[in-house]
Amino acid sequence: MSRDDIAQTPGADRTNSMAMITDYVPGAYITHDMLHMRGGHQVSWLLDGVQIPNTNIASNLGAQIDPKDIDYIEVQRGSYTSDVGDRTYGVFNVVPRTGFERNRQAELILSAGSFLQTNDQLNFGNHTEKFAYYASLTGNRSDYGLSPPTGVVIHDAANGYGGFASLLYNRTPKDQLRLITQLRADYFQIPYDPDPNSPGNQQFQSSGLRDGQHELDGTVAFSWLHTFNPATVLQVSPFFHYNRADYESNPSDIPVATTSDRSSTYAGAQANITTEVARNTIQAGFYSFGQHDNYLFGAIFNDGTNTPAFRTPDSASGGVIEAYLSDNYKPTSWLTLIAGLRQTHFQAEFTENVIAPRFGVALRIPKLNWVFRGFYGRFYQPPPLLTFGCTTAAIAAGTCSLQNFALSTGTSFAPLHGERDEEHQFGVQIPLRGWLLDADTFKTRINNFLDHSNIGDSSIYFPVTVDGALVRAWELSLRSPRLWNFGQAHLAYSNQIAEQRGAITGGLICSPPTSAECDVDPNYTPVDHDQRDTLNVGFNATLPWRTTASTNLYYGSGFVNGGFNPDGPPADPRYPNPYLPEHTTFDLSIGKTFNEKLSASVTATNVANRRVLLDNSLTFGGFHYNDPREIFAELRYRFKY
Repeated sequence: MSRDDIAQTPGADRTNSMAMITDYVPGAYITHDMLHMRGGHQVSWLLDGVQIPNTNIASNLGAQIDPKDIDYIEVQRGSYTSDVGDRTYGVFNVVPRTGFERNRQAELILSAGSFLQTNDQLNFGNHTEKFAYYASLTGNRSDYGLSPPTGVVIHDAANGYGGFASLLYNRTPKDQLRLITQLRADYFQIPYDPDPNSPGNQQFQSSGLRDGQHELDGTVAFSWLHTFNPATVLQVSPFFHYNRADYESNPSDIPVATTSDRSSTYAGAQANITTEVARNTIQAGFYSFGQHDNYLFGAIFNDGTNTPAFRTPDSASGGVIEAYLSDNYKPTSWLTLIAGLRQTHFQAEFTENVIAPRFGVALRIPKLNWVFRGFYGRFYQPPPLLTFGCTTAAIAAGTCSLQNFALSTGTSFAPLHGERDEEHQFGVQIPLRGWLLDADTFKTRINNFLDHSNIGDSSIYFPVTVDGALVRAWELSLRSPRLWNFGQAHLAYSNQIAEQRGAITGGLICSPPTSAECDVDPNYTPVDHDQRDTLNVGFNATLPWRTTASTNLYYGSGFVNGGFNPDGPPADPRYPNPYLPEHTTFDLSIGKTFNEKLSASVTATNVANRRVLLDNSLTFGGFHYNDPREIFAELRYRFKY
């Protein structure tokens, strides 16, 4: 996806938008305010090939990087060679703007629209023969931030600001130095259902809550690339990453005012060397980081039970060391064989060592140029360092307030271990007269499936590991050439089944595990973000008079109904089926370029304003309706400085 694709896709260049992924990638969608892909939500973000570590499970709502700073983004989904990390569900490699495409040029982006929204940026860049820079300042706000638990938007404001910079220096023809840094701050109000007697509030009472989340994310990544010869390249990249998410409540919230503050600090480096020997492309390297987490959990009970308030701090340190070796062998021009190993050493309160082999084959049919591929690989994902805010000594002494509160709700805490995945994938890519069709089927078996669960009926969730999970899917993507010099079409479809089995084995577990209440059906059941059919169809058109028009049609067959009861009446009689209603939205954007300096566009998302209950998972404010119609205008002004 290029920056032109992002600018044309309806709503994709807004700060917290994921449309650049969900509109084009099979099996990618947003539910309970989190990006899910291929049956999970543990994905990796890379900045110019440098993996930015984050072992927390979907704890942040803000964007990892503003789409307006992206030159292009590469999306990988499964079948990774050993040099790519261990997030089997998805890897996003962002190549940011450099400034080499500019000559003392700046761009001012201003927007305004419904819900008093605005997404603004000032960026500028320049270059010489050896040096280039790009920098930006962004700000955004809206009265609509997160998916609300009703069709009415209440207490749902969001705002943020940040800066980004890229410095690139070609010291010699064989040495390149690059520094990428960014810092973002975001705030989200947590929406609630104002009617205490609504069906949703009979399951999860949110009418007395006034919660909010503050986030901060900062990254520094430095890279040195050295070319020994045309076939051998070395890259060394130290990095630093700080991430914070503070969920806080009004002290008078009913029934409970909750504080859940977490910060994570990562520092490490990755290095790799690539060379060609005969018909082999060999790559070797390592990836390592140290991590320190701080956590504070507190609760004030305003429910009349006289339960004493508590604030429980905790901290932990750990680290990961990974080494890998990969070989890409081409015995002929039409056959490619891939083999590799990735070894991971994780150390925190316990130690895990895993060797992950990966094998692949790609066969190109001469003349037709059809490419058939197959893959088998294993992956290991390190777990979060902190399960919850209690020390081992406090648990043993029975003085941990959070543990005692969990026990009163029929839960307890156990250590988290790393997720282990095994993936099989087969696919074919068919080019035909500029069209590109890609179809695949995959199966991923998972042990210690990393997910999240809630204490009681709260929207505060804790990381968990489920005994096992299984994701199976058929996927299809289609990209057209420019049709009649008019525009390009795109399609992404996924038929997917994401299921889990067994008990929760780590994190927030059922307690006592031997009780009848904790007895779990050993068969597979759908996960809360399972959606069987997901379809996106769009067209980006170039019209006369320097005008553009872009559309996207999204269809979802409906997510799992968490209130469905196979042995009795549903929790909400309006939703009696195992899956919630299907939903369709249509987005449209029209733009015009007036001259080299000035362009404008008008965008409408969910044009028909069709609203349905998207999911009833208890995260960030309880249940979630899909986004309402939003209309906004954007102005881009380019100038020299």
